[in-house]
Amino acid sequence: MKFVVVLACLLAAALAEEGSPKCTPSPTTASGSQARAGPYCSGDLIFEDNFNHLDFEKWEHENTLAGGGNWEFQWYTNNRANSYCENGIFYIRPTAVADDTGEGFLSSGTLNIHGGQPADLCTGPFFWGCERAGNPTNIVNPIKSARVRTVESFNFKFGKLEVRAKMPTGDWLWPAVWLLPKRQVYGSWPASGEIDLVESRGNLDYRVNGVHIGVEQVGSTLHFGPNPNQNGYDTTLSYKNSGPGQGFNTGFHLYQLEWTPDHITFSVDNQVLRRIDAGTGFWSRGGFVTTSPASENPWMHASVMAPFDQEFYIIMNLAVGGTNGFFPDVPPATNGNRGKPYSNNSPAAARDFWNGRNIWQPTWQMNVNRGKESSLQVDYVRVWAL
Repeated sequence: MKFVVVLACLLAAALAEEGSPKCTPSPTTASGSQARAGPYCSGDLIFEDNFNHLDFEKWEHENTLAGGGNWEFQWYTNNRANSYCENGIFYIRPTAVADDTGEGFLSSGTLNIHGGQPADLCTGPFFWGCERAGNPTNIVNPIKSARVRTVESFNFKFGKLEVRAKMPTGDWLWPAVWLLPKRQVYGSWPASGEIDLVESRGNLDYRVNGVHIGVEQVGSTLHFGPNPNQNGYDTTLSYKNSGPGQGFNTGFHLYQLEWTPDHITFSVDNQVLRRIDAGTGFWSRGGFVTTSPASENPWMHASVMAPFDQEFYIIMNLAVGGTNGFFPDVPPATNGNRGKPYSNNSPAAARDFWNGRNIWQPTWQMNVNRGKESSLQVDYVRVWAL
């Protein structure tokens, strides 16, 4: 009888082992205070936030006036007027600096955000990002908004990222969910790469050559190159347009990234926008030319996936305006009957933008439902191991 019992136990154990799921090793790596310890099995959920509350252990707020290097018009700050969670949704909402400081401050005051507490320290000193003094031509940043990142909590290399989000409504709003490298392994931007999962424009009727580039369009791309003057982003650009009246501001959509050791794929709602294969490497994809030591191939000693073979962290933000061309001038673009209050080559673009608020501010619907329609709204962020 004892032999029969032992045999039954061995048989049960064998069957249990046979029926148990197999672990397929994953090439994914991750680091940070909120990263699960690896190695990982394929399909493991390694990062998740459903935004039942604003988790400061996962998301660090940036505090800077730098304008993203694009001379955007916002001040990124940590304030619950600009970033908060409600009913499982994370909101990034723009507000006017003058509502706090008064109108005169914009042209005569000084914004000094060096901070006295560690949590309030300026996070982006470049482009006068920690202090700006207003004058009648160059006013201080007229809009407050938020930009959050996982640089301390979660970085990963290779995996599947999915963000369920609703884009904001309002002229000159620029929402983005994107990734930057944890370490500048190959040098400063764009040599170490940038992954733009989704960008959009909040304009309701913004067109170039008849193509809607406002709320009815979202885009994804990669930035890479030996220096800012050589950037191969245009070889990876991908866009998706909705039908008329079905803009990405009217509901939630899935924005998806599959990042492997030999390709990156962008998708929206499970439909592939573009698959970008590494091929022989991103140097050849960009068609770059070496003209000096500063323009040499920074990835010559790396894998064909470089610079996208290192760990990156997640960023979510809502920018406003800017003069780098993301918002093309009107004309040749058109913006309904509202035009554009500033030009990209104006030395007083922020002032011109603010002076035109009677035209663009109504499109933000700030007096409707607490301005939620002008907010980037995020339902969840999830990352799985390959």
